[in-house]
Amino acid sequence: MSKATHATRLSIVLLAMFALAACSQSQVESADTSAGDAGHASGEHGSRSSAGLPEGRIAAGEQRANVKGKATGQSCIDCHGADGNNPIDPTYPRLGGQYGDYLAHSLQAYRSGDRDHMLMTPQAAGLTDQEIADLAAYFGSRPSQLRDLHGVN
Repeated sequence: MSKATHATRLSIVLLAMFALAACSQSQVESADTSAGDAGHASGEHGSRSSAGLPEGRIAAGEQRANVKGKATGQSCIDCHGADGNNPIDPTYPRLGGQYGDYLAHSLQAYRSGDRDHMLMTPQAAGLTDQEIADLAAYFGSRPSQLRDLHGVN
């Protein structure tokens, strides 16, 4: 695959991720406005989730992020790095500071098989709703190294 084709595909994937994250953010903000700002979209402070999950617990998510999965023998931290900001492979996403709802929806899709990846699908298969909510809250609360790619060629 040429570098140009790879760059185009990567741009499309990133744009789709940002669009999903923006939709998730606006839905939560709309709900917060009508409900008196009872939560925060990033998963901080155990906020409610558009993924229909229980309240996420940051401390429990941090513990779970360090548990080695049976499917691969790796933990979230092993592959995505401390705080989710130092992946071992440049194709692995940075999770730190990502919208908690986006992370929760992604893990649910891997768990159900709607989203397929040779490592993530088996890793997520055994996660409970609470574990997904906790992981999303933890990584959503971490410092972000995400950047806006608007205008990047």
